[in-house]
Amino acid sequence: MYVSYDYYRIFYYVAKYGSITRAASLLLNSQPNLTRALKVLEGELGCPLFVRNSRGMRLTPEGERLYARVSVAVESITAGEREIEDARSLECGTVYVAASEVALHCALLPVLKEYRARYPGIRLTISNHSTPQAIDAIKTGIADIAVVTTPTVPSAALCEKTVRSFREVAVCSENLGIPAGEKVSLSGLMKYPMISLGANTKSYELYSRFFSERGLDYRPETEAATADQIIPMAQADLGVGFVPEEFVRGVPGIVVIETEEPLPVREIRVVKRAEQAMSVAARELERLIFSGVARGE
Repeated sequence: MYVSYDYYRIFYYVAKYGSITRAASLLLNSQPNLTRALKVLEGELGCPLFVRNSRGMRLTPEGERLYARVSVAVESITAGEREIEDARSLECGTVYVAASEVALHCALLPVLKEYRARYPGIRLTISNHSTPQAIDAIKTGIADIAVVTTPTVPSAALCEKTVRSFREVAVCSENLGIPAGEKVSLSGLMKYPMISLGANTKSYELYSRFFSERGLDYRPETEAATADQIIPMAQADLGVGFVPEEFVRGVPGIVVIETEEPLPVREIRVVKRAEQAMSVAARELERLIFSGVARGE
């Protein structure tokens, strides 16, 4: 049996309000049209659904049973339509963002502040990941958008777009004995204990390759779990670490080491699924990321 959803929707409104006149007004339809639709529905189902009297429309026992089922379906569909409408107007919804530590501090935080001010009804869920973990979150559908630092692993299933480039600097404490302003060779830098992110991170892979290409063995003595731990470790005289320039502005007790050869340039990138459309809320966040808010322009 096939019965049009419109007939069930008309049945729902007439049953809910006990009045064809009221239902017709809410549905922006005419009373004769609603009456005909109800007769068709009763004919298809083979039983009367309403008892018509001077006080309006009263459900029969069969109508009561049908209304118990139809009301759940109609109200669920209506709620879904309302959620989509709200999302299209950026009134409500949720955006799931996977971000690496450096990308969060160097690009994303100003954008999130602006986004929250513009769209207070949108809920933001931010998870802090390494670059590989953030990309896995995109692949598995856990996150709508990822903001990460290079190097990444290109994939045909993903789309990557650069937000900005940045260069890291070598830092240590004043007690390590490297004079501020004095240029140090990379081989000279390796004479000091090194601080790095874990061996399973892309940052470690980047610097390991960078030093190896210059005939140097990169073996850090201290491993940090996140990028923001490197500066406190350097302040504690544990060695030399590499952090974005933004991380050390105004930080006391830290010496920025000028290297004879520049450290590798890195990029902050937005990563998303190539074939899957994002929600309106997620697309608006992406637009703000590239609008210059992140760069303070």
